[in-house]
Amino acid sequence: MNEGVAPGWQGRLAATSRLIGSIPPTAQVLVGIVSVQVGAALAKQLFAAAGATGVVALRLVFAALILLAIWRPSLRVTRRTVGVVAGYGAVLAAMNILFYLALERIPLGIAVTVEFLGPMMLALAGSRRWLDAVWAVLAGAGVLLLARGGDAELSLLGLFFAFAAGVCWAGYILLGAALGKQSADGSGLALAMGVAGLIALPVGVVGAGPDLLSPVVLVVGLGVALLSSVIPYTLELEALRKIPPRVFGILMSLEPAVAAVAGVVVLGEVLVVDQWVAICCVVGASVGATRFSRPVV
Repeated sequence: MNEGVAPGWQGRLAATSRLIGSIPPTAQVLVGIVSVQVGAALAKQLFAAAGATGVVALRLVFAALILLAIWRPSLRVTRRTVGVVAGYGAVLAAMNILFYLALERIPLGIAVTVEFLGPMMLALAGSRRWLDAVWAVLAGAGVLLLARGGDAELSLLGLFFAFAAGVCWAGYILLGAALGKQSADGSGLALAMGVAGLIALPVGVVGAGPDLLSPVVLVVGLGVALLSSVIPYTLELEALRKIPPRVFGILMSLEPAVAAVAGVVVLGEVLVVDQWVAICCVVGASVGATRFSRPVV
């Protein structure tokens, strides 16, 4: 899928691929987790200038331009690949838009914790074992603790957006594994990110208008694209080629905890004890569900 790559890029792409490939897949996922959460914290600081949908548009469009420039994928692909790329891109756009709408209303750590219910449901799907009911109850206890809201009542709309983003996240895991099988390099991801950018751009323009063209907004938006999309999605897609989705899900179980720490350090979003306990409940339930449940893919 990368027949259109210029000769001058061949050596750099090969070297980059070898470098990424030399990193253990577990480390790839962990680096991606830290990168995406720091990027999310940076994005939230930009909401006042460009709004949540505006930041999403910048993130996905910049990421698409970077990946397309690097990989220059050929458009001569099979019908099956087109379907996977289009589906992956649409899920990426929906997941990011919904998550940023949630992030606009609730703290980062809580938004990611609720969003993480989507991948956990994927791990539990179709299971009838009593042990899986334990993980579901543990996750439910975490959600109830979050619903108490701590010192300030949480936005129900924000929680809904986060959960909807989680449903898309489950689709992202499934389609990401399929995309990894359809392309041997980053060409498929570049095309899918292009689809996501095309979907998010009009939404962002409506939401932010001319503020999207502010130099400061553009520069910060580029940083968000690198941290939240280009780096983590590239690493995660590479990891999914080497490890099954269930193992990937176990590693991603750390995401809510990393998000909560990023929210405290970067945004000053202090959480109360109940909320930290809730995050630990969801993380523990996700680890248990993905570790002991039967794979669904």
